[in-house]
Amino acid sequence: MPKPNEHKTVQARLLQYAQEIGWTFVPRAEAENRRGKTQKNLTGLQDLLGLSLFFDDLVYQKVREFNPLYADAPGALVGQLRRLAANIYGNREMLVFLRNHGKFFCAAEHRERDVMLIHYGDPTRNVYEVTEEFAWHNGRYGNREDVVFLINGLPILVVECKNANKDEGIALGIDQIRRYHVETPELFIPEMAFTVTDALGFDYGATWNTVRRNLFHWKQTSQQPQTSQVFETCEVSPGNLEGKTKTFFAIPRVLKLLKDYIIFAEKDEELGKFILQQHQTAAIEQVVARAHDPAKRRGLVWHTQGSGKTFTMLKTADLLFKAPESDKPTILLLIDRNELEDQLLKNLAALGMENVEHAHSMARLNQLLREDYRGIIVSTIHKFRDMPANLNQRANIYVLVDEAHRTTGGDLGNYLMAALPHATYLGFTGTPIDRTAYGQGTFKTFGVDDAPQGYLHKYSIQESIADGTTLPLFYNLAPNDMLVPADVMEQEFFALAETEGIADIAELNKILERAVNLKNFLKGKARIKKVAEYVAAHYRDNVEPLGYKAFLVAVDREACALYKKALDTFLPPAYSEVVYTGNNSDKELLKEFHIDEKQEKAIRKNFAKFGELPKILIVTEKLLTGFDAPILYAMYLDKPMRDHTLLQAIARVNRPYENEAQEMVKPHGFVLDFVGIFDKLEHALSFDSDEVNAVIKDLALLKILFKNKMEQKAPAYLALITHNFNDKDVDGLIEHFRDKERRKELFKEYKEIEMLYEIISPDAFMRPYLDDYATLSEIYAVVRKAYAKTVYVDRAFQKKTSELVQQHIDASRIETVTQLVEINAETIQLIQQQQGDDNTKVINLVKSIEKIAEDASDDPYLVGMAERAKAVQESYEDRQTETADAIAALLKEIEANERRKREQAEKGFDSVTYFVYATLLEANIPNPETVSQKIKAAIAAHPNWAVSEKDLRELRQKITFALYAESDDLDHVAVTVDHLLNTLKPHR
Repeated sequence: MPKPNEHKTVQARLLQYAQEIGWTFVPRAEAENRRGKTQKNLTGLQDLLGLSLFFDDLVYQKVREFNPLYADAPGALVGQLRRLAANIYGNREMLVFLRNHGKFFCAAEHRERDVMLIHYGDPTRNVYEVTEEFAWHNGRYGNREDVVFLINGLPILVVECKNANKDEGIALGIDQIRRYHVETPELFIPEMAFTVTDALGFDYGATWNTVRRNLFHWKQTSQQPQTSQVFETCEVSPGNLEGKTKTFFAIPRVLKLLKDYIIFAEKDEELGKFILQQHQTAAIEQVVARAHDPAKRRGLVWHTQGSGKTFTMLKTADLLFKAPESDKPTILLLIDRNELEDQLLKNLAALGMENVEHAHSMARLNQLLREDYRGIIVSTIHKFRDMPANLNQRANIYVLVDEAHRTTGGDLGNYLMAALPHATYLGFTGTPIDRTAYGQGTFKTFGVDDAPQGYLHKYSIQESIADGTTLPLFYNLAPNDMLVPADVMEQEFFALAETEGIADIAELNKILERAVNLKNFLKGKARIKKVAEYVAAHYRDNVEPLGYKAFLVAVDREACALYKKALDTFLPPAYSEVVYTGNNSDKELLKEFHIDEKQEKAIRKNFAKFGELPKILIVTEKLLTGFDAPILYAMYLDKPMRDHTLLQAIARVNRPYENEAQEMVKPHGFVLDFVGIFDKLEHALSFDSDEVNAVIKDLALLKILFKNKMEQKAPAYLALITHNFNDKDVDGLIEHFRDKERRKELFKEYKEIEMLYEIISPDAFMRPYLDDYATLSEIYAVVRKAYAKTVYVDRAFQKKTSELVQQHIDASRIETVTQLVEINAETIQLIQQQQGDDNTKVINLVKSIEKIAEDASDDPYLVGMAERAKAVQESYEDRQTETADAIAALLKEIEANERRKREQAEKGFDSVTYFVYATLLEANIPNPETVSQKIKAAIAAHPNWAVSEKDLRELRQKITFALYAESDDLDHVAVTVDHLLNTLKPHR
């Protein structure tokens, strides 16, 4: 049965599908020639060091074609592009060029002009090409990208292909993209986006942003790729490489991606790069179309919290402003909080928007509209209060309202509509419209009759979780003695008619001000202490071991201060900080925790970082909307909330988080409810039932899942232990899990069970399962240590499991899995005489060889020997090699190493010189001893060649000439030089 391989199953098919939608395939050899590779040309040897990133001739040809006044020399522009910084800033500058806003000096007109590199107006005038094995060497590292797409000779998209049968193919591909960024960042000066596919999965992201939460699954679009509208999506499904290739790389979509849907933005003084997802581009397309519809002037977009609504809104404003159909429009960006204005203005500047005015006061807003300003105006909805009617009756005014569910109700909405009677109103909301609002409020303002449920575009909570854009949320109720009495909650919170459809935290606070008994209960001295003690213990036992952080949400500012004092008696004071807005008239208790803007900024920044203090923020209003800290995992909720305020608050903990260094992947968000809100979930969230069910689920569901896995999956593994886990059981495990698929299944199931244990424990529910879970953990440890290249058992488990393992596992059993033997002349006899399981002998021989290679990492021969030993193990695990044959092959390697040591000693070579000699001998280079001595001298003359580009270039030239003196086959010489340097490089 033939096996799938990376090229046949994935790469070749992807190239075929790309050609079918209009991309011209350029074979590797032709591509390298067009990038400047010289053939058999001694004077051009240095060109072998690094090819151009571009098809230089085509770039110049198209620049001259699109820019008749361009008169610079052929290499001038590509030289300028090559000199761009190999970092995110250089990539941003490159995108400016790709969007035709780069500059050239026009001598005929004595001024600078924009240089057009891509013809967006007439796409047929561009040249669309795709090539494979796109190699680049920067003098220190060399890498080869699987597939690269180019427009007019400029590489803009890269694809990493993985074998369809390779475990974790997508993850491996992403790791390679990350490595390329580190080793050969020059590749990503022009490349704007990347995809990784193994024929089953198809993930994509922006270059210079390879964080897991910013990588997305491509969903095959529901429209034909030849049309301009290719952004409506269907469900993510595995496979269908053809459909995903033809929609992702559809030429109209790629042009739109380059021109409009890549964003650079600064946050906390750091530049970030983002690629808009399919739900974002779909909404933008539809909103822009609605804005230009002469008969329809309303539209409502619901994109759930955390799905990038701000960028969607800003890019909509950008495209509306630039669209010829808009005819020099006025665009109002209305937000509901003053503190968001500065960030919004920064993001607009990052988008390159120049015609932007900040209406910082009611008078300024009035002036801009009365004087018929054309451009983008940033303001708040509150500045429309008392605005005169018919202030501007022009039709091409587009009002984009953020958090539309709470910004246009009542008088403010009336003032807005009256002042701009013919404007188009486009609402954006991060929460679904509550059941009571259909036909009124937000739907009256923005809802449309010609769209499902009144939404122009919808990206629901379920979709967001399925895509991984946000995480599922789970809750648990605090002990009954801390919960607010049900009758108090009903009378002073739920029963108040005003709470129906609460859209603003200010409205919520007004209601709570009247709930005297409720607030007195929440702030009772004894209860504050009890809750603080419970929170401290829960955080220490359940959250801190996972590495995450938490919010404590108090009912008001006074409660925040009280909780801070109480929490400091149970946790180090530096663990927590209070963040609220202070007033000069505050009492001394509140003034004690006043912070200025600079302090708050530092707190927010440090809180978002792993390992930094504070670990817990105590808040009541600030940071409950608009604050994104993905490391935030738990929310201790001690403030009655409902509807939009509740949904926005708990959405703080639903952001994905990944920390590779700590092996952390956040599984979900968690809310511990101290008021009893979730005891009546339908009452607390007055949305459609389908949405409510997707919002937050009882933690009890995770307990059921853990129970099911321990009762249905674990027994098959536990049954493998038949001798009270003695050496026979260890040998049996090694043989049973020799099969890779079995190991893969064990690792997958165990890691899912382990994550559930880490989340739920400590909990009395776990008691019946502890012994079996500990045994399962021991099975996992044995198998992992046997088959992983390097495993530190104490790092094989997460923190809570590690503590359990230390209590239950006999560490000596795990240690016996690997019994390293010394690799020397006596090894063969020792192995032959050694008693025990032959499977274990294979494992131990491989690990012993790997160990000597690791200890002598400057000996390239031993490193190569370890690689060959690993290949034997893989063949053995695939059952292509019998156990006895595998042992024989490994012993043969040891014999060869003994011969090598004798020959090396006889010739007086050091390890590097001998490796060079053996490589030349194998490559049939004449006089290998003499040449290897020349190469040794060259290496000695350039001790910094592995870190110095200049030294590497000079060393490569010396080695090349030394070999070329003995062989006139330049291609063969070049391959041999590359092999020598690439193999020696890791050992320098």
